[in-house]
Amino acid sequence: MFMRALDRLEEIFISFLMGGATLIIFVAVLHRYLASANLPIPELQDWLLQLDLSWAQELTIIMFVWMAKFGAAYGVRTGIHVGVDVLINRLNDRNRGRFILFGLSAGAFFTGIVAIMGGYFVWENGAHYAFYTWLHLDMTDLTEGPTTPDLEMPTWMVYSAIPLGSGLMCFRFLQVAVNFWRTGELPHHDHGHVAGLEDDEEEGPPKPGEEDRIYRMNDGLHPHSVTPPPADDQGERK
Repeated sequence: MFMRALDRLEEIFISFLMGGATLIIFVAVLHRYLASANLPIPELQDWLLQLDLSWAQELTIIMFVWMAKFGAAYGVRTGIHVGVDVLINRLNDRNRGRFILFGLSAGAFFTGIVAIMGGYFVWENGAHYAFYTWLHLDMTDLTEGPTTPDLEMPTWMVYSAIPLGSGLMCFRFLQVAVNFWRTGELPHHDHGHVAGLEDDEEEGPPKPGEEDRIYRMNDGLHPHSVTPPPADDQGERK
C-alpha cells in the first residue's frame, strides 16, 4: 500500500513539474510578445506592461531541476535508463546476476553518498537557520543563508532537490536490487509502446495487399519476418 502511494505521488509530482514549467514558459513568452507589440487597445497593453514576469525563467529552471532529480529516480524504478549490457547479457545466468547486483549496489552507494553530502550542504546553506526559527531555538552564530535573485527564495529550498531526489534514487536502486535478487527480473520499459493503444489483430504473415504489416512490431523494436509466397511450376513467385 505504501509503495503504491509512493509510486503514484512520484508520478503526480513529476507531471505537475513538467506541466507547470511548460505553462509558465508559454505564459511568459506570450506576455513578452503582447507587451512588446503595438496593440490597438492601449488599456490592455498598459495592463500587460504592469505585469512583472521576470521571475518566470528562474522558477522554470528550478522546476526543471527538481523534475530531473525525481525523474531520474522514476527512471530507475521503470527501467527507462539506457544501459550498455551487451557483454553482461552474453554471460551465464549466475555471473550475469552478480554483475547486475553489483551495478545496482554501486548505483545505490553513489546516490546515497550524493544524498548525504547534499543534505549536509543544504543544512549549512540556511536550512538549519529556518528549522531553528520554526522551533524557536537559539540561533546564535547562525546565518539565514542566501536567496535567489528574482524570487528571493532561500537557496536551501532549491538545493533540497539534491538530497531528496538522490535519496529517492538510492531507494529505487535498492528496491530494484531486492526485486532482482528475489525474482531474477529487472524493470523493463518498452520505448515503442504507447499506453492506451492496443493492436487487436493477431500478428502474422501479410495477406495480399497488406504487405505493410511486416512493419507492425510486437515489442516496438523488431519487424516481423515474412514467409515468402510459394513458387509456381515455372520457378517464379506468385
